[in-house]
Amino acid sequence: MLISAEELNQHLNDDNILIIDARSYKDYSNAHIPGAVNLDLFAFHWIDTSEEGISSFNEQARRLLSFVGIDQNKKVIFYDDRSGMLAARGVWLCLYFSHPDTSMLDGGFSLWSKKNYKTENSQNHFLPSSFSGKIDERIITGFEYIQNNLDSLKIIDVRTFEEYSGKVIRAARGGHIPSSDNIDWMQNLDHDGKFKPDNELKNLYKFDKDKEIVTYCQGAYRAANTFIALKKLGFSKVRVYLGSWGEWGNKLDLAVER
Repeated sequence: MLISAEELNQHLNDDNILIIDARSYKDYSNAHIPGAVNLDLFAFHWIDTSEEGISSFNEQARRLLSFVGIDQNKKVIFYDDRSGMLAARGVWLCLYFSHPDTSMLDGGFSLWSKKNYKTENSQNHFLPSSFSGKIDERIITGFEYIQNNLDSLKIIDVRTFEEYSGKVIRAARGGHIPSSDNIDWMQNLDHDGKFKPDNELKNLYKFDKDKEIVTYCQGAYRAANTFIALKKLGFSKVRVYLGSWGEWGNKLDLAVER
């Protein structure tokens, strides 16, 4: 799920590649990787994981991925400033729709720039497709599944400790989902903004690889980054809680720990 700056630079002119800059339009306008189109993924939060809510999310996501030009025959590469949460959200979205070849630029645009690879500032237009994809229900979860399986799940809260503890409150209530462990997603990255090597990541995630894991944050962006870190390490049963704390913290009937 990762591609290096060196490898991407070698394949910039390939016909079957789609590069998606997941940063803000302002950042994209200043400079971006040649040929990249812009899709600010941070604009597409979703905090309703009821059955109807997930169905609506599926519809919106399909339209979004089609609009940007994704199809099964293209190698899709997302990037943001580093190996960050926006690119991770894009990769997770494609995996959710069973896209066979999607990855994120390890180190992001910052590392690309440091290596003095070519950039441009002209806007590239979308070439819409009709992408549908088969939904992979194994990598997503909603609040009901978590509520019904609290005793069997390994839940990882990837937010800051201040959010986890309830000192920083970003919903109706502060705190965390009961029994969840706090491992800040930023610990996944090294000083260059790349994912740490596996031997270092293993020290963060000393869990049984057969255990079913759920990652969450505020809006399932940081959680997607930890999803990639865990899959990189070979964990087979990892779900992202789409609604995350933006949903759980605002549903007053759900249990909270502080």
